[in-house]
Amino acid sequence: MIKANINKNLHGSNGNMNLDISIMIKQGEFLALSGKSGSGKTTLLRILAGLEACEGSIEVNGVMWQGENFKLPIQKREIGFVFQDYALFDNMSVEKNLLYSYHDKALAKELLELTELYELKDRLPHTLSGGQKQRVSLCRAMMNRPKLLLMDEPLSALDPLMRTKLQNEILALHKKFNTTTIMVSHDPSEIYRLADRVLVLEEGEITNDGTPKEVLLKTQGSQKFSFEGELLDIVKVDVIYIAIVSIAQQIVEVVISAQEAKHLEVGQYITVSTKAFAPTLHS
Repeated sequence: MIKANINKNLHGSNGNMNLDISIMIKQGEFLALSGKSGSGKTTLLRILAGLEACEGSIEVNGVMWQGENFKLPIQKREIGFVFQDYALFDNMSVEKNLLYSYHDKALAKELLELTELYELKDRLPHTLSGGQKQRVSLCRAMMNRPKLLLMDEPLSALDPLMRTKLQNEILALHKKFNTTTIMVSHDPSEIYRLADRVLVLEEGEITNDGTPKEVLLKTQGSQKFSFEGELLDIVKVDVIYIAIVSIAQQIVEVVISAQEAKHLEVGQYITVSTKAFAPTLHS
């Protein structure tokens, strides 16, 4: 069980803000942090890791990591941290990257076999693909059997196919080691696939807390589908208006009325929803 009451002044995307977080996380829970850039997600991870100072208290499984006039050193916190940029030692082989801090060859072999990297154990990082580097980074984070695994958008630079593969491996490691995991992600499908619980941060505060389905499902009332996207353009064609909207990695056209066009501005984020819709699915 993790209990954290954290307070820290930050300079957010809209100026100064106060990171004011009070959370309880169960042992073995997979928690996703979502929200706009600058809302305090990465700072929260860094505070839990001991990389940034704050006011308040942090208790993990009955052990105080931070209290009044007390801060447990980073190396004693039993955490694993997976960064976006891999942070591997370029002059060390894959296996030596894992053994650098924790010389447990049996565990290193187990992790490399689980992530299908054992045949690459003698390779240097610069010879690996992005997905392979991220798997090495993940394995290294698990070498101390961490009580808390922290991941800051670890898969954001990978293609969709590799993301799905690594998501499965992350989930397998999370369950095998019964690690409490906190991951920052902006990808709804990733959150839905991996997380037990989602916290949405806005301007340093928790604005939503629930299961992925409760937090991410956007339909309301009789709406069948609802998507958020960026309005790229509004084009008038004869007597109708067409909104060009970027949704995920696709561009869609939506017919709108003249009245709707008056109240929309290019560049704003909008919701596209429909009530009467019969979708078809293709493999």
